[in-house]
Amino acid sequence: MQLRRLGRTGRELSPIGLGCMQFSNTGAAGRFYRATAQDTATAIVRAALDGGVTWFDTAEMYGGGHSERALTTALREHGVKPGEVAIATKWQPVGRTARSIPATIGDRLAALQDFPIDLHQIHMPHGSLSSIPAQVKAMARLQTDGKVSAVGVSNFSAAQMRRAAAVLEGEGLALASNQIQLNLLHRNAETDGVLAAARDLGVTLIAFSPLRSGLLTGKFHDDPERLKQVLPIRRWIGGFGPRAVERTRPLIDELTAIGRAHGASPSQIALAWLLAYYGDTVVAIPGASRPEQAAELAAAAELRLTDAETAALDAHSREATASR
Repeated sequence: MQLRRLGRTGRELSPIGLGCMQFSNTGAAGRFYRATAQDTATAIVRAALDGGVTWFDTAEMYGGGHSERALTTALREHGVKPGEVAIATKWQPVGRTARSIPATIGDRLAALQDFPIDLHQIHMPHGSLSSIPAQVKAMARLQTDGKVSAVGVSNFSAAQMRRAAAVLEGEGLALASNQIQLNLLHRNAETDGVLAAARDLGVTLIAFSPLRSGLLTGKFHDDPERLKQVLPIRRWIGGFGPRAVERTRPLIDELTAIGRAHGASPSQIALAWLLAYYGDTVVAIPGASRPEQAAELAAAAELRLTDAETAALDAHSREATASR
């Protein structure tokens, strides 16, 4: 698996990591997925590791540390030592000041069971009682003090990302990443300036929900009754519904046809397109609720689409998003 550099840091990551929101179990994030038992989480992490995944994305908001503990418990059970894989986590800003960033770093390290924080991210640009520059400066101090290896942001606009990068540059550091939704059905980064800013700044875009919360897997097109099994908040945010299924059917048909040519699933082709179309600027963090899903998604990094296949998916994607 060819690795991709994390921003302007010296760290290299597998192009596909594992998103760990599904390990939340409790709290607001826990409403997106049904609870994951530790033995299941351990099996999912094993499958990801076996598939070549070298990094994992979690967050304080994912169960107030539950996801972080489930992840690192799984890593320890498989004999993975701190520093042998990369871990990204996030600080939750809502209702807090920038002072809570250094004040809570010990909690993050405790939840991660002494695995180091390779990338610490501001989870969102709103909700804090402090300005973005104040938050970024607090993050910079953590990096300068050696408590985190790199600083990133999440859900930041192009202007907010440039502002954060400028603050870090003033501290002699570089912004490593911006985590945003990016997939065949959500391509806002191309038109809102985020993609251009990332390339200009040398920032990696971490694509969350790269399968549009499962809509790009094709499973709901094969069996629309499965829509009823999706938890309400996830169904609402993902835009799930019969109309969305019919609107995206031509795209899914194309993913399926290309998948047959490669002996791959629609999910794998959707991820392969994301990595090919945006190049080294983008890495993806699909989640997995079963170990076989983790293995399947990790394997997508090895797929190589032709230019014609990439262009065909681009065209179908634009048609699907234009008809919303």
